[in-house]
Amino acid sequence: MMRLFAAFTPSDEAREHLVAALRPIRERTGQELRWTDPDSWHLTLAFYGDQPNDPADLERHLAAVAAGYGPLELGLRGAGSFNQRTLWIGVDGDTTQLRHLMAECLLDPGERQRQRAHLTVARTGSRTRDRWLLDDLVHALAVYDGPQFTCDRIELVQSHLGAGRSGGPRYETVSEIRLLG
Repeated sequence: MMRLFAAFTPSDEAREHLVAALRPIRERTGQELRWTDPDSWHLTLAFYGDQPNDPADLERHLAAVAAGYGPLELGLRGAGSFNQRTLWIGVDGDTTQLRHLMAECLLDPGERQRQRAHLTVARTGSRTRDRWLLDDLVHALAVYDGPQFTCDRIELVQSHLGAGRSGGPRYETVSEIRLLG
């Protein structure tokens, strides 16, 4: 079985801009947060979980979806948190198209995943201890506004849990499907 998800990857310029913006925050917070690896940053379109080792059906599904969409212009902007445990950067730009694309990438159109376009940058170790720290960081990053980038392909990505840096996941692109609409 393969643990799979569909994603967009921000441009190198967008990632470097965010790395620079986060640098002073990372230096001040030290080990209080587990920061994600910028090389693995992505915008999840749909999470599929464990799938058969031959992803051909999933690739066909994504190709059919991609045929109806042209490239999207997106940017990273603002910040938020999920359950006082995950610090994320938000997305702006062609967000209406992005929401529609995310819904269509799901395997079952009746299924609704809790979807909010975001890029995870850090996680806390303890919900109560780091709660105020996360609130302060969300407030500080609310004004973040990164450069726009073009997303012209959906990546089908395999997640290898525990195989990345510092025991985090390692992501491997299985295939790329161009937006053709």
